[in-house]
Amino acid sequence: MYILAFTIIVFLKMAINKYSFTSEYHNISMVSKKIKSFLLKERVALEISDPILICLMEALNNSIEHSYLEAPGNNIDVIISLSKTKVEIDIMETGIPRTNFDKPKLQFDPNDLSSAPEGGMGLYIIDSLMDSVSYTSEKGVNTTSFSKRIK
Repeated sequence: MYILAFTIIVFLKMAINKYSFTSEYHNISMVSKKIKSFLLKERVALEISDPILICLMEALNNSIEHSYLEAPGNNIDVIISLSKTKVEIDIMETGIPRTNFDKPKLQFDPNDLSSAPEGGMGLYIIDSLMDSVSYTSEKGVNTTSFSKRIK
């Protein structure tokens, strides 16, 4: 297990951090803590950073569970970019590509939890909390991207 982090400040006054780690569930909390620390240091408001962290954990869980089928030791990279107007997250991995690109819909009776769907809730959460969400798979690299505007 390893976590690699570095920060780049470019001329556009954008802070960029990259975190690399392997596909074990316990690494998700470590990366989330590092990204939370970065967002706090950059003075990103909690109403922006909290939804980002929720979506980050959902997306990383999905990568480990669905792309890597819970196999440990596979590489995952997270790049977080912060500008004056938004926070962007890119999660890159080389597991099994996603095939369903439909926007998730959550339709069930909240009074009957047994009617809740078994899958897709994480994608629904990400889509609901972020301003922009996309997924690409090119040349063996799967990239889940999402962003949140800073008010």
